[in-house]
Amino acid sequence: MTTEQRAPYAPEPTARLPWAKHAPEVFQAMVRLDGAARRGVDPVLYELVKIRASQINHCAYCIDMHSKDALAAGESVERIVQLSAWEESPHFYTEKELAALALTDAVTVLTDGFVPDEVYAHAAAHFEEAELAHLIAAIAVINAWNRFGVTARMVPGHHHPAPHA
Repeated sequence: MTTEQRAPYAPEPTARLPWAKHAPEVFQAMVRLDGAARRGVDPVLYELVKIRASQINHCAYCIDMHSKDALAAGESVERIVQLSAWEESPHFYTEKELAALALTDAVTVLTDGFVPDEVYAHAAAHFEEAELAHLIAAIAVINAWNRFGVTARMVPGHHHPAPHA
């Protein structure tokens, strides 16, 4: 099927609320918190964690943004695509990344009310304490961003990553 033969895409939705415009102090606080969490985590792993949490939370805006940022940082399409099924495709990731992804899933989905001891211990075995603290902060921050994105129905598709050096 050629491009001309495809049915037209659905219309692009409109965001419910430009929340950052109406709460700029909250937005700026989130940006600062994000920057503080980022400082202690490998940049590629940081993007993988953000994509994974965003997949779980169904935040299309953040999936779009962080997939593009990960690609711009040198991440492969293959590893990004496999994130939604990382447990079935562990051979795409390092042991450290797998520990971070398991922790991301546990922190993001607190359905049992806690992060299981074995998940935390596995992550603690792969990260120094300061790095682990920043990783937990990064997971918490992306979950907060996801709540803003999903609630405000931010529209994906318009993010352009900053150039990487």
